[in-house]
Amino acid sequence: MSQLGTLRSTSVESPLRPTGWARACADTTNMIRDLSEQRILHVELTSRETSVEEVRGDDLLSFLGGRGIAAKLLYERLAPGTDPLSSGNVLIFSTGSLTGTSAPSSGRSCVTCKGPATNLYLKVSAGGHLGAELKYAGYDYVAISGMAEHPVYLWIDDGEVAIRDARHLWGLGTRETDHLIKEELGDQEIQTGLIGPAGENGVLFASITFSVFSSASRGGVGAVMGSKNLKAIAVRGRGGLRSCEGDEFFDLAACMRRELGQDTTSERLYRWGTAGDVAPANEMDELASYNFGRIGIEGAERIGGQYLEEQGYLIGRLSCFSCSTACHRYVRTKEHRYGLVQDAGPEYESVCALGAQCGTVDTEGVIKANQLCNDYGLDTISTGHVISWAMECQERGLLEEKLADGLDLRFGNVESELELIRRIALRQKGLGDLLANGSRQAAHAVGVDSWKWAVQAKGLEQSAIDTRMAKGYALAFAVNPRGPDHLMTECLAEFGATDEARALVREITGDEKWADATLVDKRAEIVRWHEDCYAASDALGFCAFSTTAAYGVHPKTMAQLLGHAFGLRFSEDELMTAGRRIVTLERCFNVREGARREHDKLPWRMMNEPVPSGRLQGLVTDHATLDGMLDEYYELHGWDVDTGIPKAETLEVLSLLALCRECVAG
Repeated sequence: MSQLGTLRSTSVESPLRPTGWARACADTTNMIRDLSEQRILHVELTSRETSVEEVRGDDLLSFLGGRGIAAKLLYERLAPGTDPLSSGNVLIFSTGSLTGTSAPSSGRSCVTCKGPATNLYLKVSAGGHLGAELKYAGYDYVAISGMAEHPVYLWIDDGEVAIRDARHLWGLGTRETDHLIKEELGDQEIQTGLIGPAGENGVLFASITFSVFSSASRGGVGAVMGSKNLKAIAVRGRGGLRSCEGDEFFDLAACMRRELGQDTTSERLYRWGTAGDVAPANEMDELASYNFGRIGIEGAERIGGQYLEEQGYLIGRLSCFSCSTACHRYVRTKEHRYGLVQDAGPEYESVCALGAQCGTVDTEGVIKANQLCNDYGLDTISTGHVISWAMECQERGLLEEKLADGLDLRFGNVESELELIRRIALRQKGLGDLLANGSRQAAHAVGVDSWKWAVQAKGLEQSAIDTRMAKGYALAFAVNPRGPDHLMTECLAEFGATDEARALVREITGDEKWADATLVDKRAEIVRWHEDCYAASDALGFCAFSTTAAYGVHPKTMAQLLGHAFGLRFSEDELMTAGRRIVTLERCFNVREGARREHDKLPWRMMNEPVPSGRLQGLVTDHATLDGMLDEYYELHGWDVDTGIPKAETLEVLSLLALCRECVAG
């Protein structure tokens, strides 16, 4: 493959800002840079020093950008055994290599650090407009280390960087903080990434809010940001980006956008958002509820996307940068039983965690719970699951009255759920403080058998897919470096729900008969393809809803578009190999922290309690089933089957041996 040093310097007259997103500004000719010219802004909060580093061309080709470069940066800069909430942790905001361009659904950004919930590698992604704004300001990555003496926020204005006092913002919710920063800086077009009280108080599942309506949520990235006394980053950029092959880039991007618009899943996402899957999942006996203790819940349609639209709760659709799918919702309550609530969402995962898992289908109660999590800066998935765990504990008689502090925590009690969200975010003494540490630590404190219904692994609460039923997801969740959830490997195709999904399974395995989530065979192949594709998508800035959940953007076209951007020929195989390199490097990070095969497991309930009812009653992903899939998965990756550690020859082939020599099997 050609190296970036030999890029053709074909010029384009205008920056790669898609029509509809561009803003009028002064002459930006001298602020337009090539997409291959990537820059890292280093910010050391303790000394208040900043510096800029250029990304090496060979690193960009090997790791694609975004998530890949961030993983390498974290591996190189973080000492093994670092406390995630110490000044030694590094918090990295990264944009995709194609973020800020007309590439469809390419507005994603990642946040990477060592995660406090798991003490392992953590990558979280979010949409919105922050990533594109950071690109236009002249930076592709912001790597933040150290700890400020008092609360501050980072202000990036067209390449100029300032660390400003944020003591007046500490304690405020995310919406008010965003509003006050824009007022203070006199610019409503500023994009922000910020935390609420949950991040300030070190809740181990605190989130970072992007551009008000998007959230980097899982694993406690908000707690890491709070531990650094960093309330927000605020960004304003007026520059532009340039590809090497402008016409070819624009033409292919437009073709990809048309393909995405014709995808079956994209149409559903626009109409009802992710919550449109709630009612169908319930009807098909695939909706877990009551802390994964039951299947289905009566009245589930009342918290689904169709109901929100039909009953007038939906008042708008929101789009991330360069995305025409517009899957995000904006809703408003009608009865106002919990006050007038206007907020983004709720998404499928939020509805499941805060609704069905807590035993409620109260439409406005779920909207309010979602709004509280967004404003406090809490991951809705973990929040819902720690509360549903507490509800099951109380129903089993394990929560002392003093600890519950007067709360009636029976399943379905929305008022208690809302109050507990507040207590968790503020770490109020008692149950709020206990649950703020996540269900793994809470179960250890409560004792008895409560760990069995703490539906977590590695310290992260499981997202909504029931991994007793879906075997590909079971494997993907077990090997996920950050714990059991769907946003590292979205292998939705294994359900075979659409023509496009079945066609993809046929492409991966040779036969669409394997598009059946209850099957064990071929899961390792399906999972590895999806995780490689997902890693490449994150590195380039593409949303998984365009590459691994909807399928309008294929690895072949991603490789072609990247080639047009950089002015070189880039093949599908090279793209997927780079994705595998990223996945393997993330594995090496966890190996260096002590993770081994025995850590690749599912929550106890998923491996020991069969599906209790419905058409899939009796299914379970037991130890023998998971072990067989793990053997195949490790073999496919070239990792040692006994330990899960990458082999030396695998690291050599992926050009990782020099970097990860201490993580070699044997």
